[in-house]
Amino acid sequence: MKISKNAFLFCKITITLIIWISFILKIKELVILAFMLLLLSAILKIRRAPLIYLYSSTMDKIIKSKKVELDESAMRFAHSLGSIFSGICVALLYMKQIIPSFDIRIAWAVVFFFAVTKTISALGYCPAEKVFTCMKNGCCNITSTKRPSSKND
Repeated sequence: MKISKNAFLFCKITITLIIWISFILKIKELVILAFMLLLLSAILKIRRAPLIYLYSSTMDKIIKSKKVELDESAMRFAHSLGSIFSGICVALLYMKQIIPSFDIRIAWAVVFFFAVTKTISALGYCPAEKVFTCMKNGCCNITSTKRPSSKND
């Protein structure tokens, strides 16, 4: 599927910034926002993802950009993993209300790790997309068949 390159960049950068700002300023609600955006992107697919749709309906009408070819299934997989990861962050951030002795620093450490992972993705090396492609093409141990054991085993 082809979408606007600028819309795709806007989506990646916006979610990454939301997560970093939430971590730096310790704003739980921004982690919830990132979770909702990623979840909706996974459900609605890339073309109707909230940030893609927002950019395509506004700025893309003014500033035209080239189209970029994306694997819709890989993007859906990546957004699904991102929503699971951010959902875990949200759950950990609110764990203190359930378990008073829970150290909130653990939750913010996981948010930090998520922010780093999302930054790597935004810079063009999307680990989730690579895992999906690898699983789909059978180029990794996850999907490869068992190799025959050698006689020396």
